[in-house]
Amino acid sequence: MKTTLALTVALFGLALSPALHAAEKEKDHDHAKREAGPNGGRVIHSVEPHYEFFVMEDRKVKITFLGEDKKAIAAAGQTVSAIGGKRSKPTKMAFTSDGGSLVSDQPLPAGDMVPIVLTVKVSPDAKAVTEKFTIDMKDCSECDLKEYACTCDHEH
Repeated sequence: MKTTLALTVALFGLALSPALHAAEKEKDHDHAKREAGPNGGRVIHSVEPHYEFFVMEDRKVKITFLGEDKKAIAAAGQTVSAIGGKRSKPTKMAFTSDGGSLVSDQPLPAGDMVPIVLTVKVSPDAKAVTEKFTIDMKDCSECDLKEYACTCDHEH
């Protein structure tokens, strides 16, 4: 009887473990509201300092690093590279300093939905951090931003 009860409790614990782990992970993981950067671009939080990913009118990408007050700070030793577009014909982008931000040497490929892989190093000796997402260039129906940078609560 004790063996059966112990086995039942152990099996119940194993079955419940993934749910408890997921609940604990959810509690620890902060789902902050999406925010736009100072230029109206998408704020990326994977590195410190955080940075804004912004697509300019000419479709070149502008990376602006942000201070704790979420205002632009001058790039200082950070490096960025990117590959965007279709795998069969990718566009490789290098970034150079321009007015305190880093701007791509190539525009994004044509289209409203452009996959991109960004590689960011915040200092020469830091580990490179990779971000992958799809840039949705359509206008948001609820705000003045492009969908890739939209801060509305609707489904993205």
